[in-house]
Amino acid sequence: MASIGGGDGERVRTRVGRYELGRTLGEGAFAKVKFGRNVETDENVAIKILNKEKILKHDMIGQIKREILTMKLIRHPNVIRMYEVMASKTKIFIVLEFVTGGELFDKISGKGRLKEDEARKYFQQLINAVDYCHSRGVFHRDLKPENLLLDANGILKVSDFGLSALPQQIREDGLLHTTCGTPNYVAPEVIKNKGYDGAKADLWSCGVILFVLLAGFLPFEESNLMELYKKIFKAEFLCPPWFSSGSRKLIKRILDPNTETRITIAEIIENEWFQKGYRPPTFEQEDVSLDDVDAIFDESGDSKNFVVERREEQSATPVTMNAFEFISRAQGLNLSSLFEKHMGVVKRETRFTSKCPANEIISKFEEAAASLGFDVRKKNCKLKLQAKKIGYKGHLSIATEVLEVAPSLYMVELRKTAGDTLEFHKFYKSLSTGLKDIVWKTCDETEGEVNEGVGVASSS
Repeated sequence: MASIGGGDGERVRTRVGRYELGRTLGEGAFAKVKFGRNVETDENVAIKILNKEKILKHDMIGQIKREILTMKLIRHPNVIRMYEVMASKTKIFIVLEFVTGGELFDKISGKGRLKEDEARKYFQQLINAVDYCHSRGVFHRDLKPENLLLDANGILKVSDFGLSALPQQIREDGLLHTTCGTPNYVAPEVIKNKGYDGAKADLWSCGVILFVLLAGFLPFEESNLMELYKKIFKAEFLCPPWFSSGSRKLIKRILDPNTETRITIAEIIENEWFQKGYRPPTFEQEDVSLDDVDAIFDESGDSKNFVVERREEQSATPVTMNAFEFISRAQGLNLSSLFEKHMGVVKRETRFTSKCPANEIISKFEEAAASLGFDVRKKNCKLKLQAKKIGYKGHLSIATEVLEVAPSLYMVELRKTAGDTLEFHKFYKSLSTGLKDIVWKTCDETEGEVNEGVGVASSS
């Protein structure tokens, strides 16, 4: 059973409402995402946990309410489902659909460009989701492969509506005015900062995503931001020779810097290239109530959404991963490509395996991190590392956890929780020297041995 770390010599299992919390799936400056299990239905979920004090301090109440409102409005098979929202006196818990196929970004990073039929399938699902969002008055504003997840069946799921816009944000001129998004994927009209149509801007991002799926690299990429923007303004890009005539024509119509002549979603759906193998989604519309969104900030504790965190102590051992969880992480085991730079992005997390005992792994980590100028806080099989020196984006902070895959096989995960990603990259390269005695370097030649370990995990 998954659990989270407590004090020295113990582990703590945490229960929030009907959910039992497990390992951390991701971590950022304002939120943490944990694995959860509905104890009534045994269904696995992902629970986004936000600290109320931080939200208030950084004046983010409006943004959090908007994200929750957005996800309540959207009920579509190609959008991550939000099941419910709860709150304690100090935290907000957003219960989300748990998907195990990883990011579409990882698929492209691992395979390079996709075959045309596979790329078309994902693009069709993306357009279905975006079209539905727009019909509900929701504009995503940060569409990119990192925010597109895949479930166990390879079905695309749009996630992360933290920068989304609702109709209330449209000004009297009928346009949105907040400049946001990821530079390589953002539409030229957004950069110009003179107001933009949210639907047309989202569609531009979809065009960049389609290009990336088919090419394996970005259409617009420059290390200098102003040079990047110049290329975006002019739609200055070249389609590789392997693009089919149909995909080439469609991409050029989507990546049209003139919003008046840019293709619409309705026209895309009728496009001959898009229509190949296309199946419109079928799903039931649901009525949703938005009345409880304000209640999560109710300090009285009278709301039906109010929950109390309950904790139970257990003996200290690493969290045991089942075979399903291990396989979902397997592509991260090849140390030779942990920090390859794909599409201008360096990974924010990494992992390796070890056959050494958990206490030896942790001791080595403490010793190596301290020698590199990091403060180390330990909670059983979890470590929090923070650089003593201030870096480019503040103090570099890293969360580390040791997970048991099988009786003699451990997986160690490292996640950047704050600071600069390139500094994280450099730190890991230096750290790995001190860890060489405990790292079991997994590569393609030993993949069979890993799979054998997975078999042991599933039967233990």
